[in-house]
Amino acid sequence: MAVEEVTGRIAKDLECLKQYTATPGEGCTRLPFTKESRNAVEYLKTVMREAGLKVHEDAAGNVIGVLEGENPELPCVMMGSHYDSVMNGGDFDGIAGIVCAIEVARELKENCITPKRNFVVVGFCDEEGMRFGTGYFGSGAILGNRDAEYCGKFKDTDGISIYDAMKGYGLDPEKIGEAKWPEGSIGYFLEMHIEQGPVLDAEGTELGLVDCIVGIQRYMVTVHGRADHAGTTPMDMRKDAVDAASKVISKIADWAREKADGTVATVGYINTIPGGMNIVAEKCGFTVDIRSRNNDNISDIAKRIRTALDHEVKLMGGSYEMENKLKITSVNLSADMLKIMEESCKEHGFSYKYLSSGAGHDALEIGQVIPAVMLFVPSKDGRSHCPVEFTKFSDFAKASVIMTELAEKLLA
Repeated sequence: MAVEEVTGRIAKDLECLKQYTATPGEGCTRLPFTKESRNAVEYLKTVMREAGLKVHEDAAGNVIGVLEGENPELPCVMMGSHYDSVMNGGDFDGIAGIVCAIEVARELKENCITPKRNFVVVGFCDEEGMRFGTGYFGSGAILGNRDAEYCGKFKDTDGISIYDAMKGYGLDPEKIGEAKWPEGSIGYFLEMHIEQGPVLDAEGTELGLVDCIVGIQRYMVTVHGRADHAGTTPMDMRKDAVDAASKVISKIADWAREKADGTVATVGYINTIPGGMNIVAEKCGFTVDIRSRNNDNISDIAKRIRTALDHEVKLMGGSYEMENKLKITSVNLSADMLKIMEESCKEHGFSYKYLSSGAGHDALEIGQVIPAVMLFVPSKDGRSHCPVEFTKFSDFAKASVIMTELAEKLLA
């Protein structure tokens, strides 16, 4: 189908979905297990049904639509992305991948394609990990990597666990195992996503064929000291948690730079307790996010952080915890599917390039065990995870055309 014919439908859905935010006028804030997520899920269910899909919501909060094939017992072709967002994020991150997957299903039906196997559209819950500091919740659940114990372990900044949030959302965390798909039931996974970086836009390239997604490790570090008066406690008699933590934090970015191969490390959140200007901090908590194509680089930086913390808290006379929130290895995406998309790009005259993804995606979780592929569209000025995030609707339409042709070949 021509690009012009699908652009309008994609635009309509994305314009409707962007209203489901907790921060109107200040970007998209659609955290998991909130009313904003519920509203988005119900909209997606409606659009999926209108596209002729059989729709249900699973035990993890994933919304799933199925275009049935001649033999549903064959491993399916699954396509989708996530419907949650970061705080004050953009209107396209994740959600556009679901909308484009629905568009692929529409195009398959309009092209009178009778698939031999099921084509499954999925909107995943909590890929970002923004609320609970984890990530890939829904995609991990379909692989059987989430259970009730996991749900009880992780909490948001208000002390609400995933377990309790699910109950408040209308889900039973004790039944999350029901979200797991039987081994061998998913044959391929496809994901369309905005690039979230500047390469495609800067070069004027229409599409990005993603050949690798970086590995990620995330940690929550808490340094324990002692609260004292800021004016009357001598410097050599303090147990200052901020002093110890900051000495470690100041080294983390340089350790990533030493790798010189695209490895990155970020301290994105810092909190002090009691948090008073005139009080020596009793506690200092901070997050660390480490990413690289080379998993050994990630592990080495994490080891250096522990070693530095050991040294600093010993000098200070305190203690620390370093809790792992996420650990996932890098993945190489399917060369065979990339080749099919490359040929389609050539046939349609779309410019393209191969590139890796420095951002994590549901394809990273699923690609650990199932052949997966990703297609990127440009992000204007490389901006993402912010209100100015923007991609032209026509670029989404181009990606949908390429993904439809890939799906047709995989479903045959």
